[in-house]
Amino acid sequence: MSEAVAETVAERFAELYGAAPDGVWAAPGRVNLIGEHTDYNDGFVMPFALPHTAVAAVARRADGVLRLHSADVEGGVTELRLDDLAPESDRTWTAYPAGVVWALREAGHPVTGADVHLASTVPAGAGLSSSAALEVVVALALNDLFALGLRGWQLARLCQRAENVYVGAPVGIMDQTASACCEAGHALFLDTRDLSQRQIPFDLAAEGMRLLVVDTQVKHSHSEGEYGKRRAGCEKGAALLGVDALRDVPYEELDAALERLGDEEEVRRLVRHVVTEDRRVEQVVALLESGDTRAIGPLLVEGHASLRDDFRVSCPELDLVVDTALSAGALGARMTGGGFGGSAIVLAEESGVEPITKAVQEAFAARGFTAPRVFEAVPSAGARRVS
Repeated sequence: MSEAVAETVAERFAELYGAAPDGVWAAPGRVNLIGEHTDYNDGFVMPFALPHTAVAAVARRADGVLRLHSADVEGGVTELRLDDLAPESDRTWTAYPAGVVWALREAGHPVTGADVHLASTVPAGAGLSSSAALEVVVALALNDLFALGLRGWQLARLCQRAENVYVGAPVGIMDQTASACCEAGHALFLDTRDLSQRQIPFDLAAEGMRLLVVDTQVKHSHSEGEYGKRRAGCEKGAALLGVDALRDVPYEELDAALERLGDEEEVRRLVRHVVTEDRRVEQVVALLESGDTRAIGPLLVEGHASLRDDFRVSCPELDLVVDTALSAGALGARMTGGGFGGSAIVLAEESGVEPITKAVQEAFAARGFTAPRVFEAVPSAGARRVS
């Protein structure tokens, strides 16, 4: 993120609140390379951070007041009293930063108030974790300003609690951990059960490849019922199979597990996706570590088919991106994020970027869909203080 952006956010803060901020922080959105809907099943995921960030200028207060403003939302400063913060009391964007303050205080951390001005370049509703970026940037700023001494994974846990309990969205831990902990030039191999992490080198440009994000412009919301239904179905599957989480079903025993589920067809589909997706994450890690990056393409395609047919969270626009990109020569493609809209990723040779982009744009136009937004995803740094 450029210094100019930090300076602009700091200047706007001073205009709003009449004094300079104590600092400026940034936290990125993320793309998930592989490992979808596995995080709330205690499984494996592999996100990396985008260059797109939520930026926050923040100053501490000592009077129990939280003031919030966003450059991206119409309206003035919202003022809240910390003692009045309560779960699911807010249905606007302010629930995300307010929820973080609530979660920190609930955990016993001495946050006494803050003035916050936010601006974000993470596309909202595109499955790129704009909400997690918002949460993590506020958490990191307060961690620094109140000397809380929390590490990235601890901030991620608190941000997840804010979104689960305060906002009321049943998200897993991946998005917040990716925003807090990713490193430039790497993908993050994360075990969501114990939060152990490995940074896996992922420098496509050095190998003559690119990863494109295609934002379909179809908006989705995690707090709507379909996401929750699938999570509940996964929990039912684990209970029927007598395991703590679907992570505990070995890939080698999947067929036997599916047989035990009998006529629970919907649960069978969910279980099959989660168990095979965990396996795909491990296969992608092995390929990247052995330097065989191009070979991950077919695994991305398999992952999309599983999300489309078993988990049923794709949509016509996402399927069109994947099918068109593969027909135009992509090495691999799949939807990324929670589904029901949002974005797809496309792995391509450098020489294929232009023809693939053109083919996808023409395919959308031919179907009468809103024109997609296409950009390159470059593995970038996680949350940090910028001034």
